[in-house]
Amino acid sequence: QVVELLRGVQRGSGDRRTLLRRLRWALQNKETQQKFVRLDGSVRVLIGLFTGSLADIQLEAARCLHELSHSSDPAVAEACLPVTPYLLTYLSGHSIEFMELCLYTLGNLVVESEAVRKQLLPQGIIPALASCIQSPHEAVLEGLGYVLSQLLQAKEAPTEIVPLVLDSGLPQHMLRLVCTGLKSGIGAAVEFAWCLHYIICGHTANTALLALGAVPALASLLLDVASQISPGAAEGLELLVCPVLRCLSNLLAEETVGCDVRIQDERLLVALFVILQCLFQEHPFIVQESLWLLNNLTADEPFFCSTLLALDLLPALLQLLPHSQTASVLVLTVLCNIADKGPAYCQELHRRAGLPPLLATLALADTDALGQCLELLHLLFLHCPEAAIDFVHQGGRQALEQHQGTAELAERVRALLHMA
Repeated sequence: QVVELLRGVQRGSGDRRTLLRRLRWALQNKETQQKFVRLDGSVRVLIGLFTGSLADIQLEAARCLHELSHSSDPAVAEACLPVTPYLLTYLSGHSIEFMELCLYTLGNLVVESEAVRKQLLPQGIIPALASCIQSPHEAVLEGLGYVLSQLLQAKEAPTEIVPLVLDSGLPQHMLRLVCTGLKSGIGAAVEFAWCLHYIICGHTANTALLALGAVPALASLLLDVASQISPGAAEGLELLVCPVLRCLSNLLAEETVGCDVRIQDERLLVALFVILQCLFQEHPFIVQESLWLLNNLTADEPFFCSTLLALDLLPALLQLLPHSQTASVLVLTVLCNIADKGPAYCQELHRRAGLPPLLATLALADTDALGQCLELLHLLFLHCPEAAIDFVHQGGRQALEQHQGTAELAERVRALLHMA
């Protein structure tokens, strides 16, 4: 049937548009895709129609190529290699739908085949994408973000792709589109936020992103999200919040001179807890992402430790202790960050939080959470002797003694028992 469709299209017999439409439906099948590219001249026929002068036929041929690009078989992607220069050429001067098809076809092809990526780079895919990013059309920008996110996830991205992206000036536009996404289009903002995340994970361009003001820009975006979010009307915002939290967390982890003074704003902590309250029931993964950021904000910066205590956000933080094993460890890590700042902070923690949450944690079986709890108790006992006294009075000695048989904890347990 596919052979007959192909011959009909090639001969120009009947309604070629209808034949191409039927071919497109057939190409949604994985086995048909593989058989199609093995037919002699099949892809060449499609490319001929794709590069022709009849707009309706050109569009249908583009849809067929797009179906082929969905294949997870690298052989199918490599059979489409001859079409890549045309896909790049058509990223300018055509209809929005046609440009969108070209972008998603490119994005699908680069996922499955290193050969396609290696061909596209010298053909100028990065400059072509850089010229598209000025488009006023949301659909084009979203498609562009999709292609870039696929390229930036490639194993060779840090050494071969990210340097070209930096030279193209794309990052400043990506950052702008992420930070204006609540007004201009959340779909494109989500794609570009993930692009920034993949760049940051490569550790080769973070100095450049910091110089562009990425940290204060992303922090400001979180303030905007918090001002618009509500528990009943937050759908879709988690898609943007997740990569933004990751970007900000990882950039702060890269900082060698401490937290950017431009984000030392108490509203950032308030925004973080507002976003958590609104999203964590429906989207529990937001808890881990938010706590990673909170950990990196409090790790070396007394400002955020003081602010968390002053704004009485400790109860909201402690409520997350039983959320999951990962959340328990991260909450305890944030508390350790605060306690590490010295006696005044430990006294305030002891006064505001008390010891019951820690005694409850000592009843857990998770070794990571227990280890972090022991670290926190060590800091409290060291800087706030009255915490050690209360701990003993509340049955803490017995809670500790039950872990003396755990090899990796035994030495620390003995040290705490001695301190207590």
